[in-house]
Amino acid sequence: MNVRILLGLFLFLISCSVDKQEVKELSADENAMMELSLDTLHVATMYGSSSYFRFRNEIVGYDVELSTNLAARLGKPVRIHLARTRKQMLDWLDEKRVDLIAYDMYETRELKANYRFVAYQPDSYLVLVQLIGVNTVTSIAELRGKTIHVPENSPHLQRLRSLNRELGGFINIVEVSDTVSNDELIDQVLKKKIEYTLAYHNKAVLYKDHNRRMDIRLQVGFPQRNGWVIRKDEHELAKAIEQWENLPETELFRSQLYGKYIIRNPYFAATRLRIPQGAISPFDHLFKKYASEIGWDWRLLAAIAFHESGFDSAQISRRGASGLMQLMPRTAANFGLSRENITNPERNIEAGVQYIKSLNLLFRKVEDSNERLHFILASYNSGPAHVLDAMALAEKHGKNPYIWHGHVEPYLEKKSDPAYYKDEVVKYGRFRAAETLRYVRNTLATFQKFKGEL
Repeated sequence: MNVRILLGLFLFLISCSVDKQEVKELSADENAMMELSLDTLHVATMYGSSSYFRFRNEIVGYDVELSTNLAARLGKPVRIHLARTRKQMLDWLDEKRVDLIAYDMYETRELKANYRFVAYQPDSYLVLVQLIGVNTVTSIAELRGKTIHVPENSPHLQRLRSLNRELGGFINIVEVSDTVSNDELIDQVLKKKIEYTLAYHNKAVLYKDHNRRMDIRLQVGFPQRNGWVIRKDEHELAKAIEQWENLPETELFRSQLYGKYIIRNPYFAATRLRIPQGAISPFDHLFKKYASEIGWDWRLLAAIAFHESGFDSAQISRRGASGLMQLMPRTAANFGLSRENITNPERNIEAGVQYIKSLNLLFRKVEDSNERLHFILASYNSGPAHVLDAMALAEKHGKNPYIWHGHVEPYLEKKSDPAYYKDEVVKYGRFRAAETLRYVRNTLATFQKFKGEL
């Protein structure tokens, strides 16, 4: 097995153990100054869909897992401090209660003047969050007379005030406490408690993927840089973070976290599901019932559902895939599902198992069942056509078409290169395999994790 993939799987499993790290919420009026322990990385963050939340009795989140990975690289344990507001995080940093703010902190002149930004994330911009309907706003000018709720002391408020000046002061701005998170305001829009709020596009799109009634098309701000924040004088920490960012292992780990939190974020399942104590999901009995039909460990079937839908049976993707097993309409129809029952948990799992059974038959020439599993998982994510192309390319170039690692896997990745996807043995054209390769690695890692739990 490729060393980088082994290391990536190891880091992924390590990242799932954040609940073993100490999490402390410091009160705003705490008098005693906490002395920073030199052998611990103290990290401040806030609750949110991309930073910190609990799922299946574990502390998870992109920022929490990434900062835990940084601490491991530095050879230190990590201590996560959960704040209520951005101001509280900055106060802790100023008072040397924490070393690092691991949260989406968007650059403003004031912040950039007083702090050092590190570990930059992709740029994003503010959008109007609203529901699709008769009152849907389609232009900046239409914001006149609208009531928009935003947190106090936030970039959202600054931008909205600027827009209000441009429009002559006709926007009704409601400043809510900055203890109310942007996630909570988006939820209030979705529940029709308020009509409008602002959010950065990278956060809003996560919600959009799970709520088709939501509209985020109106851009109200310009692209901004965002990242983590440390004190200006922390030169050694800044250098260490830069070195860590440039490691191939860190790049791979961030790619895995992208798949986990951007493509299939479990936050939305965590806010909707009640998982029984000692269970993987509310649907364990169904995974056990149907996994036996294909001779699988039921926890492997659960791992697929986790990465497909986050155990959200009502999820419908942008491409139209539905339910726990995220079946496309045509695939679902082939296995007896209709629009009316495609999101029914049991019917969806049953059809998903039938699809896996068909893939198992398709790749029957891969004699080793453990080896065949890689081909099945890749095909479940991308469809079998591109995997068959990669097998043909592997065979043409002297590799074994029935072995995944080092043989078929690299040729699936090469299908984005014209030198390969235009080859005569390729029947299904160009393919970007990064997501599929992450999916295979992450699903197998989650399966091992589930096996360790139950």
